[in-house]
Amino acid sequence: MRFVSALFVALGVFVFAGPAQAHHGWSWTTGGNIELTGIIASAKLGNPHGVLKVDVDGEIWTLEVGQPWRNERAGVKDGDLAKGVEIRAIGEPSANTADKLMKVERFYLGDREYILYRDRD
Repeated sequence: MRFVSALFVALGVFVFAGPAQAHHGWSWTTGGNIELTGIIASAKLGNPHGVLKVDVDGEIWTLEVGQPWRNERAGVKDGDLAKGVEIRAIGEPSANTADKLMKVERFYLGDREYILYRDRD
């Protein structure tokens, strides 16, 4: 009976954690960078990472920025990533181009550069 219970627990962890783990990291991206410039339509900052909806030439893109500690380390202050702010972002897009999703490595607000992932380029 103990084996069956352990099996169900392991299966539950695999089934429910699998999709969430698949999204995190970089495996879902193309591995190459693109650059987007647009206006932030909405911003939700927090864990597991911040999410911006950005209007890029009439198309809404989802930009994943860093976790709160990573954003803070990059110099992001409250209100920097707010609705109506123009952002130029460089990062890796989803391998599925229909997603209009990018994991941001660095971004610019005006002339100021914010580097989220120093070890990526």
